[in-house]
Amino acid sequence: MKTSGSSTIDEALEFLISASKTANGCADLASKRILTIVLQLCESLSQFYNQHLLNLCAGETVNQNYFIEQGGVQVISSLWETWRPVSDLEYGVFCMGLQVLSNVALAGNEQQHVIWDHFFPDGFVGLAKIRRHETCDPLCIPLCMIIYKCCDGESTLLAELCGDYSFSIVVEIVRTASEVGFGEDWLKVLLSRVCFDEFCFLPLFRKLCPNDASKCNENVPSRNTCFSLEQGLLLRILSEIANERIGEISISCVVALSILGIFKRVLGVINFDSRASSGLPTGCVVIDVLGYALAILKVICAHADCLGLMDDSQNAIDLLLSAGLLELLLCLLNDLEPLAIIRKAVNQSDYSQTTSEKPKLCPYKGFRRDIVAVIRNCLYQRKHVQDEIRQRNGIFFQNLLEGNEDNQKVVADLELQGSVDVPELDGHGLRVKVDRKTRRAKL
Repeated sequence: MKTSGSSTIDEALEFLISASKTANGCADLASKRILTIVLQLCESLSQFYNQHLLNLCAGETVNQNYFIEQGGVQVISSLWETWRPVSDLEYGVFCMGLQVLSNVALAGNEQQHVIWDHFFPDGFVGLAKIRRHETCDPLCIPLCMIIYKCCDGESTLLAELCGDYSFSIVVEIVRTASEVGFGEDWLKVLLSRVCFDEFCFLPLFRKLCPNDASKCNENVPSRNTCFSLEQGLLLRILSEIANERIGEISISCVVALSILGIFKRVLGVINFDSRASSGLPTGCVVIDVLGYALAILKVICAHADCLGLMDDSQNAIDLLLSAGLLELLLCLLNDLEPLAIIRKAVNQSDYSQTTSEKPKLCPYKGFRRDIVAVIRNCLYQRKHVQDEIRQRNGIFFQNLLEGNEDNQKVVADLELQGSVDVPELDGHGLRVKVDRKTRRAKL
């Protein structure tokens, strides 16, 4: 009150908010140790003055140090423990408090260790379990940032985070994001560090299993129990990370093989009995798991050199091939129904006579394209794979001819055998015929 020349506490606090909005004002308040007084008010009145603390700790090192020295972490924690919010507005207390802590965490290792020691693991778990649409981003952003900043460059803390018990922090963050959504990148940054850099992808994926997943017999997979919304979200986020941060992240052979294992497993669960009406995400868990696992495999096979794979990039892709990736995709591609343009041109009854089994329908728009993309990426500069494709009559894949004289010769010797009646051409009195001399098509 003396500093502001105010007659009441409320007037002094209003002055404090105004003065702390500028760098000079904040520095002046820091020199007067105003933050210490605000913390004392929080304790004595059992009230939150988060906006004041937030402004004072925003980039002001002196105040950030005072906050730690004066037990600011304990003050906020104690008030949280007694706080019983009944409205959406009152839940904002947790959001603002986390933003204060995130500002303080930016000051350096000493401040980060104090925050970590106080809230790890149960405090972080409790905050991660607050699932409300109104507070999702204000909670998720600073919480993920605090955890990431504390673990960044601290192998000991990162190992603690990825421990069996404390891993529930990340699990609850993903569950909250799945339930109420997220909109910023700090969740991606944290998951990238945990899943790609620390090889904790598969343990996290398993912990996100549905509660009744234990009832799911691997020999008789159930469409409804084997995968959860959280697992679909995790794969979606990781596929976005892999596409957005090529050259920055590292993906191990272990992670690549884990993704392939998930892809194989979901193929045993999914029904290919309905044609897709949309692309990813579809809203169907098993289809989303299938699509995002395939999307990650596509990135791994396309950008092995750029991804900075922990193991030899050639070996990483060869491991996928030796694990049956190519054969699996070729069989899947062969079982799919023809392209729409072919279905229109060929009488359905004529097509049915060529196969004894009902063709599989694409579960999402772009599924066939993604399969072809993975195969194409595997072909690049791998002659033994190119030869295998030729032997399976898959001569029209991109990257199949590069540096492969045998495949080039096969294509050069191809002859047009006949034409297909196209209703659109017939309607205009046109027809495609094969010239008997040149074996080329003519209209």
